Amino acid sequence: MLRKLGNDELGRLSAEEFKTSEKFPFILVLDNIRSMNNIGSMFRTADAFRIEEMLLCGVTACPPHREIQRTALDATESVAWQYFEQGTDALNYLKAKGYKIFAVEQAEGAVSLNELKVAPETKIALIMGNEINGVDAELMKMVDGCIEIPQFGTKHSFNVAVSAGITLWDLYTKTIFQQKP
Repeated sequence: MLRKLGNDELGRLSAEEFKTSEKFPFILVLDNIRSMNNIGSMFRTADAFRIEEMLLCGVTACPPHREIQRTALDATESVAWQYFEQGTDALNYLKAKGYKIFAVEQAEGAVSLNELKVAPETKIALIMGNEINGVDAELMKMVDGCIEIPQFGTKHSFNVAVSAGITLWDLYTKTIFQQKP
């Protein structure tokens, strides 16, 4: 018989413990994300994977905002974030810090997520694009690579927040799990 665990049994970090804990070397770049529910969901996912930071660009709304908070569930208090008016400035910031930058997008030359090979010590930034137009063309010129998530149904794309979760989980299993003895 299985028993559901209570919140007090999960051993989760407090927001203060999270802020001082070691982070996994991942950054999410939100490029002109319109939906505040998507933004909040990605904050929550960023907290779950204990990523280093989120970079919010262009029209992407910033905390504090009630609509973001609705899905973030206080993750805006634990996850570090910065706002950049221009996505190009965010990518230059990442390049200066030595991140390998991937767009999560359907594009010529994209690597299927299941075929992506990454060294465990690689610092990775993922650009999540606008819900309608995807990753901005100027940013696509600056990336080190492009990742496409395999799909098998009739739709042409996943929700952007779902894409962030799928991609972070895959990268986590390919890098962090590989470092464990």
